[in-house]
Amino acid sequence: MRCRFIVLLLNVLSACETAPADKPDTLIDLATVQSGPRVQADELNGAIQREPRNTALLARRATLRLAAGQPRAALDDVTLALSIDETDGRLYYLQAQSYRALGQLAEVVASARQAANHGFSGPELPLLLGETYLAARDYPAALNNLDRTLRLDPDQPAALFYKGLAYAASADTTTAVQYLQNALARSPREPEIFHQLAFLLNAWRLPAEAARYAAQGMKLDTVSGQLHYDYGRQLELQGRPDSAQWYYRRALALDSTVYRADYRLGLAAAKTHMPAAAITHFTRALRRNARLPEARALLAEAYEAQNRLPEALAQYRLLVAENPGNPHWTFKTWKLNEATLPDSLRRSKRPLLRRPRAAAGLEPLVPMNLLKPAVPQ
Repeated sequence: MRCRFIVLLLNVLSACETAPADKPDTLIDLATVQSGPRVQADELNGAIQREPRNTALLARRATLRLAAGQPRAALDDVTLALSIDETDGRLYYLQAQSYRALGQLAEVVASARQAANHGFSGPELPLLLGETYLAARDYPAALNNLDRTLRLDPDQPAALFYKGLAYAASADTTTAVQYLQNALARSPREPEIFHQLAFLLNAWRLPAEAARYAAQGMKLDTVSGQLHYDYGRQLELQGRPDSAQWYYRRALALDSTVYRADYRLGLAAAKTHMPAAAITHFTRALRRNARLPEARALLAEAYEAQNRLPEALAQYRLLVAENPGNPHWTFKTWKLNEATLPDSLRRSKRPLLRRPRAAAGLEPLVPMNLLKPAVPQ
């Protein structure tokens, strides 16, 4: 089974602690959560002003700034600390974490190597490298580092989770599901693991099993757009398209980045000849993934059905670029290009498709009597 639509969600399970079983499911304002570390980081400003060369204080503030979603400020603190003490491996690890939060993958690897060279040897270092290589789609290197993590900490759920994603991206779905289930056994209240399991099982056309994981995940995270999409997808696979579309719409209401929900709603709109709705959904979906099967072709046809010919032409041109030599898209591009030109610029002012006229000025033939020879005159 091809799992080319697997999406890596960066930095999940960074603190894989099991929540208390009796903890109520409440909506949490992320800004409020981040304000705690941000306030604590600001409270260290005075102490750092008094002791500007105290690398422990700088490292503490960098850690808090990372938790507060301020990776650039965290990197500034780590850089300052390393200018004071360039032998502390933990500072290089913090630097690698900061680069990872900024999406600078090559710098993560370089800083992680420096951390190892300066004595930092905890399991979190190969875990960070494994996740980084996974984000870079270097799956062998990711698996190698995740194996190192598990040798140091065999029950690390994040390493098991990332190994599951790596195997899924490598099209080994059976092994992927096994590792994700192992991660779930060690971290049973992590909604992201439920999402990945449901997503894989749907892709493997096992909707009944996917439904179980999606439903359990939604109990843990009632506002997860991804889990609502997963639940809708299993409904569609089980022949309940109307119910599926309700969950797709709910997924988008919760999280507008769930482009697969837009894609599925676009397919449904195209199937039921609703071009305006198809345009809305396909446009949003293609903005996040330009390679969705049939989406661009159906979008072009929807524009054409709405007589929005310049926009249809733009999509047909993209289809020609994506499928060079395809005669169908080449013809459609030529046809719409001619149709959208003003009459003065057309190579021919005649309609593109017209019935040929009968030849003018020809007299009808006189019937000949084949039984009687003609008499010469």
